[in-house]
Amino acid sequence: MISRREFLRRAALLTGGLGSVSVIPPSILRAAGIEPAEGSTYLDAEHVVILMQENRSFDHAFGTLRGVRGFDDPRAITIPGGRPVWLQTDGKGDTYAPFGLKFHESNSTWTSCLPHDRRSEVAAGNGGKHDQWLPVMQSGIDAYEHMPLTLGYYDRADLPFYHAFADAFTVCDQHFCSLQTSTTPNRLYLWTGTSRDPRDPASPALLSNGQADHDTHPDWPTFPERLEEHGISWAIYQNEIDHPTGFSPVEASWLANFGDNPMEYFAQYHVDFSSSRVAHLKSRLEVMKQQLATLIAQAGDAPEEAVTRREKVEREIAALAAEIERCSPENFANLPLREQSIHRKAFTVNRGDFSYRDLATLAYEEAGEQREVKIPAGDVLYQFRKDVDEGKLPTVSWLAAPENFSDHPSAPWYGAWYVSEVLEILTKNPEVWKKTIFILTYDENDGYYDHVPPFVPPHPDQPGSGAVSAGIDASLEFDTRGNPLGLGYRVPMVIASPWSRGGCVCSEVFDHTSVLQFLEKFLSHKKGREIRETNIGSWRRAVCGNLTSAFLPQGDGIGGHPLPVELAPFIRDVHRTRYLAPPAGYRALDEVAIREVMEEPFASPHLPRQEPGSKVSVALPYALHAEGRLDREKRAFVIRFESEASDGRGKGAPFHVYAPGLTYPDDVASYTDAPPPAEEVRRWSFATLAGASVEYAWPLEIFEGGRYFLRSYGPNGFFREYLGDAADPALEASTGYENGDFIVRLVNAGRAPLEVIVTDLSYGAPEIRKTLPPGVRETLRIDLTASRRWYDLGITVTGADHFSRRHAGRVETGKPGSTDPLIGRNGVAVIGASESRATKPDQRME
Repeated sequence: MISRREFLRRAALLTGGLGSVSVIPPSILRAAGIEPAEGSTYLDAEHVVILMQENRSFDHAFGTLRGVRGFDDPRAITIPGGRPVWLQTDGKGDTYAPFGLKFHESNSTWTSCLPHDRRSEVAAGNGGKHDQWLPVMQSGIDAYEHMPLTLGYYDRADLPFYHAFADAFTVCDQHFCSLQTSTTPNRLYLWTGTSRDPRDPASPALLSNGQADHDTHPDWPTFPERLEEHGISWAIYQNEIDHPTGFSPVEASWLANFGDNPMEYFAQYHVDFSSSRVAHLKSRLEVMKQQLATLIAQAGDAPEEAVTRREKVEREIAALAAEIERCSPENFANLPLREQSIHRKAFTVNRGDFSYRDLATLAYEEAGEQREVKIPAGDVLYQFRKDVDEGKLPTVSWLAAPENFSDHPSAPWYGAWYVSEVLEILTKNPEVWKKTIFILTYDENDGYYDHVPPFVPPHPDQPGSGAVSAGIDASLEFDTRGNPLGLGYRVPMVIASPWSRGGCVCSEVFDHTSVLQFLEKFLSHKKGREIRETNIGSWRRAVCGNLTSAFLPQGDGIGGHPLPVELAPFIRDVHRTRYLAPPAGYRALDEVAIREVMEEPFASPHLPRQEPGSKVSVALPYALHAEGRLDREKRAFVIRFESEASDGRGKGAPFHVYAPGLTYPDDVASYTDAPPPAEEVRRWSFATLAGASVEYAWPLEIFEGGRYFLRSYGPNGFFREYLGDAADPALEASTGYENGDFIVRLVNAGRAPLEVIVTDLSYGAPEIRKTLPPGVRETLRIDLTASRRWYDLGITVTGADHFSRRHAGRVETGKPGSTDPLIGRNGVAVIGASESRATKPDQRME
């Protein structure tokens, strides 16, 4: 067991939020250096450890990280006004870009939470327009309410441990929280696959923390119960439960689980029987009895109000006594054995540590001033550490950190110590780590901005919202107002294991149900029979993967060590930032700066940049298609979406289609009077199962001037753009993939020759010009070796000024590749970079 002295030493020495770049944390070095057993895969692991931390968006934590789809995203969406999504405008009309919070130089980690309830999260996304972050996500603290804090981000100098952790293992940059709302509903998805009672299709989705708590007692089946039914060992580790046990607010922030173990709320887990809660009730009972004795002794000729106070105390005493009796050991023994068992495992606390409910004081001197900060006196990972050391780690473990170690913005960034210590425990014995998968994830984004609009389903009763392929049911994915429940915004996820070393990036779409889907596959393999969480809805299963693409066979992807990080006094150095000035790295952009960003975003000093270089990008189970064509007879533009199934690796996928310019309602042709005002930036949502397809038609009448302008977005930078009108040339263009090459198929279906120009817009390949006589078919094979299988091709026709097609993304071959060379500007010639980064509708329509 770790000694108290050793715990304090690590708390004082291990960097988490601060440090300069010079030394690699030992826990990361150790983990990255432990190789898996020869010939093994992730299916040979014996333990899965899951830690869900709190309230950070992906851009906020990892937007500058090398290789991921962060601030260098070359094909991010355009918001109303023709501006790139990076430029957000507040209620006063001032425009800001993302800015560095500068951990070392400000009190940014002490600025507390931003709004992140259901209303705020939905309003910020604004139906896909993604342009209301500043008006909605304002701090409720007077000193910060004028700041664009939602756009604040941290870089490697601010969070060196987390960046080194992501460099050592696999970071998932298309991982979204499950719901556009707060903590508890999202955590319900991690533990149960849903936030509504799946036994009743008419039950409402729980969308706020208060809808699932100690007073509401939901009781639908949970995933730990699935494990229990199949005889699979599991535990949820926490220092102490959140249910009141007598902690003061300061004690609770360091020692209780912060409500991050939602099994406390489920009736079948009977958290009321926890011994620490019962002990607290007994302590209160003794206090109340003393109060009653005092009141009786002072009674005399007591006035009426004194009698009323005594009666109130007597009622409280009776209620406490009854509750203590209800929660007696005898009554616990009368519960079904299954419920006794899940209670013990769900509330695995550190009772074996004599000091687990106590705080100690850490004193330090700063600039001649003596300061103090409270820290746990015991080991907040005591039982987890003990079980690992004694070879008793269950097959599946969840960890719930105290508030101050959870990374929640209501507390400073102390969480890196907790994550590092978990890694320290798991890697202490290399034989344990060789059999372990550690998943670090976050429940939601707080109110922090992320530039990627989350994929959402189309509403089945709103034909103008998009479509899904046959076999997908999205009917339960909406609230009572018709807003999609999720997906929510991107949040960090890092998967650490011997089979996910090497600093790879995984860009498959995931959400919190992906962890359960991974456990389904992993445990079904272990048990030789299907283990399935039936609470997960059809649409989520179609579009969210099961994490298995994040793992590589032994020896693959081991491409180097994490970037270095210096060890620095941890608790002290985070605490000292409390006394610094508020963050000040932001400024409102004038029209000149805004124009610079719009015209030359890659060169703009007003936008953040990512670290240079690329990373290994794991193979993804996608072969995506979004083929567009003009239906001249119906005067409509049609797109056919497909996620091709091949080699058993096919995966369903979500798509968004945006009209960046002005569009009218889909039924505009039915208006006899003037149509309603056109809408700027509109979104449609689509999803397909693997091997399936779905089509959708946009009447030309909905586009201003009859000129269609649509952009389709899919996972991992998949992008298509379509511009034209009823006078399009008779060119039929389709695309495909073959042995890592991109295939362009051209057909001249008209009566006159067509000169077709294929231009590489980003990666420097030479232009291709082909003259197609009438009726001629031409197949172009584009060699993508130089661009590492990434493509960004524009197709135009000489003389057809309003017609163009654009195809961008990566060709999947079933083998790992590289992250997008445009991210980090990794030595690739960038042609038309500003246009590929942020294109204004009027520019492309000219």
